[in-house]
Amino acid sequence: MNQTRRDFLHTTSLLAAALPLAGFTADAAEPNPMKTPSAPAGAVRRGLLFDDADLPRIRANTTHPRFAAMWQEMLAADLAADADFIEHKVRLTNHTIDLLHVQKILDRAAFIYLVNRDPKQADLARLAMRKMVEYPEWDSFIEGGRQVLGLQRATEGTFSLLLALDCLAEVVTPEERAAVEAAILTKGVPACYTAVYGMKYPDRVKGWDWNPRSDLDPGLRRISLKRWPLILAATNLRIIPTSCLGIAACHFRGRRPEADSWLELARSSAKAFSTMYGSDGCYDEGVSYWGYTTLYLALFAEVLWRTQGIDDRQLINYPGSVRYALTMTNPTINDHRKLQDFEHIKGWTMPTIKPEYDVVNFGDANGAVDVSVAAWVRRTHGDPVSQYVAKEIGEAKFVYGLVWFDPAASEAEPETALLDHRMTNDLVVSRTGWHALDNVLALRSGGPANHEHADRNSVIFKAYGERLLHDPFRAAYVATQPRWLLRQTEAHTAVLINGRGHQYHDGSEGTNSSWAVARVIGYAAGAGWMTVTSDATEAYSLVNEAVTRVHRTLVYVKPDVVVFVDRVAVRGGAAVQLRFQVFHEDGAGEVRAEGGGFRINRPHASLLARVAPAPNRVVRTGRLNLEEKDGVYPFAEIESPAATEHEIVTVCSARPSGSEHGTLTISGAPGAWRIEGTHGGQAIKVSITSAGDAAPVVTV
Repeated sequence: MNQTRRDFLHTTSLLAAALPLAGFTADAAEPNPMKTPSAPAGAVRRGLLFDDADLPRIRANTTHPRFAAMWQEMLAADLAADADFIEHKVRLTNHTIDLLHVQKILDRAAFIYLVNRDPKQADLARLAMRKMVEYPEWDSFIEGGRQVLGLQRATEGTFSLLLALDCLAEVVTPEERAAVEAAILTKGVPACYTAVYGMKYPDRVKGWDWNPRSDLDPGLRRISLKRWPLILAATNLRIIPTSCLGIAACHFRGRRPEADSWLELARSSAKAFSTMYGSDGCYDEGVSYWGYTTLYLALFAEVLWRTQGIDDRQLINYPGSVRYALTMTNPTINDHRKLQDFEHIKGWTMPTIKPEYDVVNFGDANGAVDVSVAAWVRRTHGDPVSQYVAKEIGEAKFVYGLVWFDPAASEAEPETALLDHRMTNDLVVSRTGWHALDNVLALRSGGPANHEHADRNSVIFKAYGERLLHDPFRAAYVATQPRWLLRQTEAHTAVLINGRGHQYHDGSEGTNSSWAVARVIGYAAGAGWMTVTSDATEAYSLVNEAVTRVHRTLVYVKPDVVVFVDRVAVRGGAAVQLRFQVFHEDGAGEVRAEGGGFRINRPHASLLARVAPAPNRVVRTGRLNLEEKDGVYPFAEIESPAATEHEIVTVCSARPSGSEHGTLTISGAPGAWRIEGTHGGQAIKVSITSAGDAAPVVTV
C-alpha cells in the first residue's frame, strides 16, 4: 500500500474528527499480519518487548548487582512531588522540559508497577498518561505552518505510551486505553510520519520551523530549520521518529489499514539510515548519540520481530557496534568532586557524566554507554563479548536493560585486537585495558558529522585513572552562548595556525556538520605499541589556502609514553601553536611550563612533556577566553615562530602520583628523530623518519 504524505495527512485529519477521546473504542481484535517463514511459532505475545514468561527474569534482574542501584534510585522517587508536578505545574505548551518530565515519570512508574504491582505506582503512571493525552500538541517543531513535526517528544512519547499500555495492562480502563490510542493516532503518528516523510523526500517539504505555540528558549528560535530535512536525514533525529512510527504501525497493524504504509515508510527509512554506521559498526555522531540511536533502532527491530515476525535485526553490524561503544569507553577515578553547572537551554542544566562511566567524548558526546543495547545484542546475536559489556562496562540507565539482560548467558572478554582499534570512520583508539586504571589514547581523524567539534587531529589521553590530555565536555548547542567556544579547535588538544583552527560552521543551523575532513594515512600496531598518522590539511586549507600540510603522527609506547610529531607547511610562512588541554572541570587540574616543556598534574597522575628545542620556540600556559562563570579551562601551548615548514616533536610520559618520570631524550632534526631513555623501568627507543607528504616511517 503506497500512501502519499497528502493522503496520509488527509486520512489522519478525518480520523481526528471521527475519534473524540471519550467515545473512541478500539477494535480489540489482535492483528493478523503476514509473517516470514522464520517467525517463531507458538509464542504467546503479551506485549511489545516482553511476555508473561519474561517477568520472573525481569524481577530478578532488579536485584542483580548490575541493575540494583538503578532500581533503588527508581524506587526512591518522590511520588507525591511527581503527582504535584503533573497536577499543578505542567505547562501544556512546554514540550522540551515539562512534557519530557511527564514522560519520564510515566516510564518509571509504569515499569515499577509491572515488576512490583504497586497500586500507587499504577495511579501515578495513569495520571501521567492522562496528562500526556491532555497536551494539545506533542512537539516543538512544525511543517508548513500547520502540521506538528515529531522529532523528540512526539516520538519518544508515542513509544512511552504504548509501552505503558503493556505495563499497566491489568489496570488501564477501556476508556483510558481508547484515549491513549486516539491521541497516538492523532498527535503521535502524524507527527512522526511527517518527520520521516520529509527526510525521505526533502524536496516535498513546505518548510520546517519552530512551533509558534511551543514554549521554547529564545536562543533555539534563532536556529534556522530551513535545511533540517537534509541535515537531519543523516543524524540520530531521523531514527527516533522512524522507529517510533514503525512501533506504532506494529501496534495498530491489522486494525488500521494505514498502518501498512506507516510500516513500509519506517522500514525503508531505517534501512536507508543503516548506512550511517560503518561496516564495522562504528558511528560518527559520538558514542552518546550512538547509544540513543542504536537503542531505538534495536527497539524497532525487536517490536517488529515480536509482533510481525519480520526480522530486521541484522540491519547493521550490531556486534561490531557494541565493540565501537566499548572502544569509546574511558573510565576514570571518581573522587566525587562537584562539577560546575551550566544551563544548556532555559530550564535544562547540562548533564554531567560520572567518571567511572567516562567516554572518549569527541564532539558532543556526554553520556555513558548504557548496557541495554549490549544485552539485546547478546540475546539476539549470541555475541559473548556483548554480554561482557552488558555485565562489566558502562552504566545501567534504562529499563530496557532489565528487559533484555540474561544473567545466565555466557560471556567473553574483548578480543586482544580491540586494544588497538582503527575504525572504518578513521577514529583511532589504543589502550592497555578496559578499566579505570588502564590507559587510553584516542585520535580524532575522519570526516564531518552532526554534533561534531572543530577537532580534527585532536587527542585525548587518559592514564592511571586521570584525564591528562583533555577534550572539554558540555559545549553550548546555541552559538550565542559563551560556551560555544568549546566547540572550536582552540579548545582541543590540537593545532592552530596563526592562532586559528580549521573550518567550522557558525551555528546558524544548529550543531550540524562542517566541511572539515581528516584522513588516516598511516597506521600500524604491534605488541605494546601503536602508531598513526592523520592528515588534516584539507580542513585547515578551507580557512587558509596557503596551508599545504597538517599532519599529526602519534607513537604510543604502552603503557604511558606518547610521542607527537606535528608537521605543518604553509606557503609564505605562518606561526604554529600546539594546544594541550588540561582537565580542570572539577577544579583539580594544574599545568605549568618547566624545563623547555610542561607538566600537567592531576590528583592521581601527572604528565610530563618534553619538546624538541628549536630557535625561538616557546612553551607557555594559558586558559580559554571565558569568564569564570562559564568555566576555567587551562592549557599548555607550544609556539613555533613563523616559517614555511614546521616539524615539532613532543614526548609525553605519564606516571601515577608520587612516581617519578623517567629520562627521555630527543635527538636529531626535522626528517630524522630519535627518542631514547627509560621510563617506569621500561627501555624506550623510537626512531621517526619523515619526508614530503608521506606518513613518517616509525620504528619502535
